[in-house]
Amino acid sequence: MKVALGCDHGGFPLKKAVADKIKQLGFEILDFGTDSSESVDYPDYAEKVANAILSGKADRGILICGSGVGVCITANKFKGIYASIAHDTYTAAQGVTHDNMNILCLGGRVISPKQAADLTEAFLTATAKGQEERHLRRIKKILEVESKNFK
Repeated sequence: MKVALGCDHGGFPLKKAVADKIKQLGFEILDFGTDSSESVDYPDYAEKVANAILSGKADRGILICGSGVGVCITANKFKGIYASIAHDTYTAAQGVTHDNMNILCLGGRVISPKQAADLTEAFLTATAKGQEERHLRRIKKILEVESKNFK
């Protein structure tokens, strides 16, 4: 699996823990920055990660900003991107298995490096294969809403 990784300065302190976990799991990282704690704008990194997924260069993405909110909002502005913040492993995995989440958003000022690593593992090892009919029905409704609102 190829994982697009991006963060702003607020997410930079967690980036190493996330990258280390991705490597430990045997996945390839596409690193879109940033590479320091110098102030940058989170939408720039969310756009790069979203485009990597939409172009097929990456299978999933992880975005980190101070709270996780800004990158989440930005990423969800792209048709075909399903991003969410997670603070627990159940949500990180369930977002994939039930809702086809393709970007995990984390808050660099909210969770610890250990939590970030645990969430990364839950997100990247979850699969949407074999979804139950009820999940497929709900995803179909999400896609219908998306098609009406992204013209």
